[in-house]
Amino acid sequence: MNLAEHYTQIRKYSEKICAPLATEDYVVQPIADVSPPKWHLGHTTWFFETFVLKPNVTGYQEFDENYNYVFNSYYETVGNRVIRTDRGNLSRPSVADIYKYRAYVDEAMVKFLAQPIDGELKELITLGFNHEQQHQELLITDIKYILGNNPLFPAYDDHWKEDSSIRNENDFVTIEEGVYEIGYQGDDFHFDNELNRHKVYLNEFSISTALVNNAEYLEFINAGGYQNFNYWHAEGWDWVKTNSISAPMYWHLIDGGWFNYTFAGLKVLDKNLALSHISYYEAYAFASWKGMRLPTEFEWEIAAEHFNWGQRWEWTESAYLPYPGFSKAPGAIGEYNGKFMVNQKVLRGASIATPENHSRVTYRNFFHPNLRWQFTGIRLVK
Repeated sequence: MNLAEHYTQIRKYSEKICAPLATEDYVVQPIADVSPPKWHLGHTTWFFETFVLKPNVTGYQEFDENYNYVFNSYYETVGNRVIRTDRGNLSRPSVADIYKYRAYVDEAMVKFLAQPIDGELKELITLGFNHEQQHQELLITDIKYILGNNPLFPAYDDHWKEDSSIRNENDFVTIEEGVYEIGYQGDDFHFDNELNRHKVYLNEFSISTALVNNAEYLEFINAGGYQNFNYWHAEGWDWVKTNSISAPMYWHLIDGGWFNYTFAGLKVLDKNLALSHISYYEAYAFASWKGMRLPTEFEWEIAAEHFNWGQRWEWTESAYLPYPGFSKAPGAIGEYNGKFMVNQKVLRGASIATPENHSRVTYRNFFHPNLRWQFTGIRLVK
C-alpha cells in the first residue's frame, strides 16, 4: 500500500465511524474531556493542512484561515486556539462545512502524495496517520459518552461488539526476577515516548492471564467496596465521595437489577464481559480488596507474551514519565507527548476501539487517574 492509499484508507475510516450519527450528535460536548465528533473530523484534517500542505505545497490556499484557531488542539507553537471546554459551543463551522474541508484537504493531500516522499517528511506524514488513528479511538469513546449520557440511551450500532475475546482461564503466570529490556526496538512507526530502550530490574511476580470481568467487580460492589475507605487512596476516596461514585461508568441499578449502556443501547449487565470504563482509583481499590495489586508498565510489557491483550486499556501502577535519554523533537511536533509527562498513569495494551494495526506491546497510553470514559480495565498481579 503506497502513502496515498494508506492516507485514503485512514481518512475514510474516520468518516465511517461517524456514519451512524445524526447531525445533532456531531456537536455535543457533555464534559471537557469529550470533544464533539465534528471537532475530531476538523482537527485531524487541520493536522495535515498545517504540518504537511502549508509548508510543502507552493501556493497552497487554506480552506479557511479561521480554522487554525478553531481546530488547533494544544500546539502552543502554532498559535492561539479555542479552549477545550468551548469546542461544544462551535455551532459554526457546520458539519457540512467540515466535510467540505476534509474533501478539500484530501484532494490536495492525495495529489501531493503522488510524488516520491521520504526522510523526515515521510515520518511526519506517518505520524499524521497515527494521530488520526488516535482520534478514531477518541471518536468512538466520545460518541459512546455522548449517547450514553442521553436520557433515552440511544443505540449507536446494534452490531457493535464490546468484547470480542475468548476469556482465558483465570490463571497466573510467574515471571522470574531479573534484568529485562523495555521500550521500542525496530524500524517501524513508534511514538517518541516509547524510547529509549533500556534495562530494568524486576522482582519475581505472578500476573493474571485474564482481565477482571463484570461478575468479579460486582462482588466488590456487593461487598461494600465503594463504602470502605480502607481500599482506596485518599485522593480516590475523595473522588468517590465528591462525585457520588458507586459503580463503573455506564452501569445503572434499575429496580434492583444492573444494566449497562453499550453501543447497542441499555442492556442487562453481561457478567462475563470484561470489565470496562473504570478509573485508576477504582482499579487500585479493587486490587487492594482482592489482596493483590496492579502491574507496573514494565512488568506488563515483559509478561504480555503470556496472555491475550487488546480488549481493554489496562491501568498500571506506573507514573507517566520519560524513559532514560528521552528528548523532545523541535517545534510543534515536540509537543506531542513530552509535555504531558506529569500527574498521569500509564495504561498498556489497546482496546476494542483501537484501530487495526495501531497497537504494539511497547505502546504507552496515559490518562489522569480519575478518567474512565475510555475502554479501561484491570489485570491483577500478586
